[in-house]
Amino acid sequence: MFRYYFIALCVIIADHAAKWLVSTYMKIGQEIPLIPGVLGLASIRNRGAAFGIFQGQITFFIIATTVVLIGIMIYLPKAHREKTILRYGLALILGGALGNFIDRVFKGEVVDMIQVHFLHFPVFNVADSFLCIGVIIVMIHSLKESRDKDKELKEAVNKK
Repeated sequence: MFRYYFIALCVIIADHAAKWLVSTYMKIGQEIPLIPGVLGLASIRNRGAAFGIFQGQITFFIIATTVVLIGIMIYLPKAHREKTILRYGLALILGGALGNFIDRVFKGEVVDMIQVHFLHFPVFNVADSFLCIGVIIVMIHSLKESRDKDKELKEAVNKK
C-alpha cells in the first residue's frame, strides 16, 4: 500500500526539483532550446490549471484539488486490493495533483517549464505530465474493466 504513496512522493520530489532548478537558474520568460524547433526548457509562471486554462481561479483549484485528493486517498486503499494498473494511475494522479497543489497554496502559481514546439502545445510541468499519464492509465483501466464486464454479461446471457 505504501508503495503507491511512495510513487506519489517521487513525483512530487521530481516536480519540485525541476521547478526549483528553473526558478533558480532561469529568468521568467527565458527559454533554452533542448532540441531546436522541437523541445525547449522555459520559465513560465501559471496561475491557472494544466496548460494555462482557467487563469486566476486559485480558490476554485484549491477546493477542486482538495476534493480530488480526498477521493483518491479514500479510494486508493480499495484499489490496492485489486491487482490492476489502476492503483499506479491513481498514485501518479495523486503525486501530480499534490505537486501543483503545494505551489498554488504557498505561491499562488505554478512553474511551467516543458515547451513542445512542434505541437504548438502550451508550456507544462512535471506534475502536469504525471497527472496526465495517471489519467490515461485510469481511463485504460476503466475501458478494460467495462469491456470485461460486457463480455461477462454476454457470456451469462448466452448460457441461458
